[in-house]
Amino acid sequence: MTAFSTTVEELATDVLLPAGHGPFPTVLVRTPYDRTRHEAEARGWARRGFAAVVQDVRGRFASPGEWHPYAHEAADGTAAVRWIRQQPWSDGRLVAAGASYAAHCALVLALDAPRDARPDAVVAAVPALGLAETAREASGVERLLSRAGWWAAHGDRRDSDENALNKALAEDPGLLARLPLTALPERLGRALPSWAGLWLQRDRGRLVARAAHAGPPLLAVGGHHDHFTEETVALWRAWGGSSARLLLGPWGHPLTAAPGPDAGPAHRLNLGELYVRWARRALAGDLAPGRHGALALGGAGLWLPADAEGEPRAHRMRLLHGSAFTADPARPLRSDDLTVPADGPPDRCLLVTPPSPRPLDLVGPVSVRLRATAHTPSADWAARLVVLPPDGTAERLAVGVVRRAEPAGRETAFTVGLGRLARRLRAGTRLRLEIAGHHFPAHARNPHTGDDPMTAARLLASRREVHPDSVVLNLPVLPSRPAPTDPAEEILR
Repeated sequence: MTAFSTTVEELATDVLLPAGHGPFPTVLVRTPYDRTRHEAEARGWARRGFAAVVQDVRGRFASPGEWHPYAHEAADGTAAVRWIRQQPWSDGRLVAAGASYAAHCALVLALDAPRDARPDAVVAAVPALGLAETAREASGVERLLSRAGWWAAHGDRRDSDENALNKALAEDPGLLARLPLTALPERLGRALPSWAGLWLQRDRGRLVARAAHAGPPLLAVGGHHDHFTEETVALWRAWGGSSARLLLGPWGHPLTAAPGPDAGPAHRLNLGELYVRWARRALAGDLAPGRHGALALGGAGLWLPADAEGEPRAHRMRLLHGSAFTADPARPLRSDDLTVPADGPPDRCLLVTPPSPRPLDLVGPVSVRLRATAHTPSADWAARLVVLPPDGTAERLAVGVVRRAEPAGRETAFTVGLGRLARRLRAGTRLRLEIAGHHFPAHARNPHTGDDPMTAARLLASRREVHPDSVVLNLPVLPSRPAPTDPAEEILR
């Protein structure tokens, strides 16, 4: 292998070439997370016959300029692709690849770059599609903890400090509870001029809308425990290229490096090897047209076709307590604590299903329909579903949050989406549903005044009533035991 460093339009770039005379197909990774951390990945591609090009995006690590997240990636990526295709070691074929922000860099090349700079194939893992998608849920509720962590670690700085927020929380556990939230940089003790502007972004869905006009094959990879799962699936469903493949495992944002509690030995895939095999077939035009892929059935050690989906079944629930409760921002339901307070006034409505008489395979979207009242003009409704297996443990299964604005005291019926599941539940398992006014610090607290949660300086308690007989939990149940599939076969078909 031959390795060298260069600059492309002044941006720091490492190139690793395979042994042999070439020319070679190329894999391009553009990252804000330090190109030198991708050395092992680049060597893996080069050993398998691909030229590997890894670049620090503008304003990060060794690349000069100002760092404006999501602002320059189409233009800078275009320059990188054009430079690669002019090199004697390039055969002109190019795969744009990356995870998280780097997946965004790959996608904008396929969707926004001029035709001569578009890749021939795209690998997008846990894609952070854009500022608006990362900042908020589809319902508009702010993703506070994940964004505070990312901005503290990477925002408005050349390098990164992955533990910046954790260190700040260790010194000040109430850091994220202090108002206004737009003043968080001052409490962190560093300049973050782009923090306030993040919450003004409202162009959610732009890349997914453009995906319908995509040309190259796509491999979208995600995790059931990743906060971008919904966006990953939406991208795959919308992709208009010659073929689209989806791989969803029981993993968090770092994928196989962060297995969930429902992961088993069958879910330990070698993603690097799978990416290489898919890239070869994609560049050779050997992938069948259409959308295919595989999703892991957590808790079962199985993989299913990506289009598997259960039949929606309505489950009535028994009220434990809290049909009337107070959503108090001063003591919100914590996203990091499954403990239910045993004393004091109720802070949530708590319901439970009877034990399941048989194992349940849940594959597809989950939702809760209810009728409820808030005595404030603005109210968030958080629904958290918790697994209670026979062994007495508790595990968060799914969460959804919606924001409602109705006249105070008006009863209304609405639905809360809790995302997608692919999970087997053992016989004897019960499900606990918690309906609350907050899910903090994962999500910003609604101040209940009608003010923007990010700029609000005053919080009010909100009295709530839930009609327990109206609460219906809709679960996607597979009607029979599923036929397993091989994830590699589905991805490479």
